[in-house]
Amino acid sequence: MTTASSSTGSTPSSVSIGPLMPPMVGDGRHSVLSHFGTSRCSRFVQVPRADGPYGLVRREAAHMAWIRGAGLTAFGRLPGRDALGWQATAATLAMADAGTRPRDVDGLIVGYATTLDHLMPANLLAEYLGITPAVALGAAVGGATGVAMVVQAVALVDSGAASTVLVVAGEDRASGQSTQTSTATLAQVGHRRYEVPIGATVPQYYALLASAYLHEHGLTPGDGLAPLAVAMRAHAARHDGAQFRTPVTAADVRASRPVADPLNLLDCCPVSDGGAAVVVSATAGGGRAVEIVGTGQAHLHQHISEADMHEFGARVSAGRALARAGVRIGEVDVFGIYDSFTITLALLLEELGLARPGGAGAAASEGRFDLDGPIPVNPHGGLLSYGHCGVGGGMAHLVEIVTQLRGESGGRQVARARQGLVHADGGVMSAHVTAVLRAARGAT
Repeated sequence: MTTASSSTGSTPSSVSIGPLMPPMVGDGRHSVLSHFGTSRCSRFVQVPRADGPYGLVRREAAHMAWIRGAGLTAFGRLPGRDALGWQATAATLAMADAGTRPRDVDGLIVGYATTLDHLMPANLLAEYLGITPAVALGAAVGGATGVAMVVQAVALVDSGAASTVLVVAGEDRASGQSTQTSTATLAQVGHRRYEVPIGATVPQYYALLASAYLHEHGLTPGDGLAPLAVAMRAHAARHDGAQFRTPVTAADVRASRPVADPLNLLDCCPVSDGGAAVVVSATAGGGRAVEIVGTGQAHLHQHISEADMHEFGARVSAGRALARAGVRIGEVDVFGIYDSFTITLALLLEELGLARPGGAGAAASEGRFDLDGPIPVNPHGGLLSYGHCGVGGGMAHLVEIVTQLRGESGGRQVARARQGLVHADGGVMSAHVTAVLRAARGAT
C-alpha cells in the first residue's frame, strides 16, 4: 500500500497583533473552553510573546517550501527488507510521486534506524540510490524525528542551501531484531544513572504517566484510555496498509495482556517494519502540492523525572507553529497526533486543547475524533493501529495528512479538509515538533 503527497511552508516576515487565540478559546469547532478549569485556562491565555505558546499574535508568513511528493509503505511484520531497503522503497515512492529523479535531489535527510546502527545514514542511502546531494544529514530526536527532519528540510529550502530535499525514514524494527533488543535499545532514553540501571522500559515510563493521569482525573483505564485505542483501530480498518485492521472494543483493550500497569497490550503501539518519505521543494510543481505554512518546536525536558505533567511542550510547539502560520486551531480540519500509547494521545490531545483535561477518552467515546467528527484525528489509524516502524511511524502521520489535504484518502477521506496539523513527540513526552499544512488551491 502506498500513498503520496506534496506541501509548502512559511517563515515570518512581519508581525502584527491579530486574533490568533488559544486552542480552547474562540469560535472554531474545537472550542470547549467551558470544560476547562480556571487555572489551566489562564495558562493558555496569558502569553506575552508572538512566538510563545498559542501566542496572541498573527504573523504574516513568507514562502518556505512545498511537499511535492510522499510515499508510505504498508506496515507490519514484513520480513525480506532491511532498514536500508525500507528507506530506499519509501524514498523511491516519494520521488516517483513528486516526479523527481535522484539527480534532482540536492538535499537528503535520513532518520536513525535502531537495526542499522550506522553513523552516516544519509550518506549511506545517497550512495545506495545514486544521489549526490549538496547537503546530507542524519537525524535523531526519538519519535519526533520525522517531523523534525521536515522542519530542517524547510530551513534548507528557505535558506537556498538546497532546492529539492528528500526526507526518509524506514526500518525493519519488527523482523530485524528481537523484542528484547528493541525494548532495551529504546529504554536508553531514560536517565543513564537514575532510570536505566533499574531496568525501566519505555512502556513503564509511560505507565507512570498513565497512573498519574488517571489518578488526577479520577478515571479508570477503561474510560480514560481504552476508547482512544478503539477509535484508532476503527480508522485503520479503512486503510489497506495498516498493521491491525480488526475492530476492537474498550472491553477488548482491557482484556488484552498487561504490559505495564495500567497499560495493556492494546494501549501500546505495535512494533513494525515499514518506511515513509517526502520530497520537500522550493516550488510547488503542480496542483497536488501541499503547503507547509508554519512549524514549531519545544524541548522542555529529556527525562521523565524532570517533566511537568501539565506542560510537556506540545502547547508551546503547536503554539509557535500556529502563530507562524497565522492559523487558529479551530481552523484546522484534520490532525495527525503522535500516539505511541493511549496515554500519549490523551496527554497530547488535552495539552493541544483538543479535549478538556481528563476528557480525551470521553471525547473519543463520543465520536469527536472520528472521521466525520468535529476533530478528525489520525485517519490512517496512527501508531496504535497502522503501526510503528520507528522514525517512519511518526512520518506516517505526516503522509496521511498530506494525502487528506490532497483529497486522495478514498474511504477514509475527511470532508472539506483544507488545513492540517501534525504533532510528534520523542522520548517520554520530551521533544515536541509541530507542522501546519495547507491544501493547494483547488484541491479537495
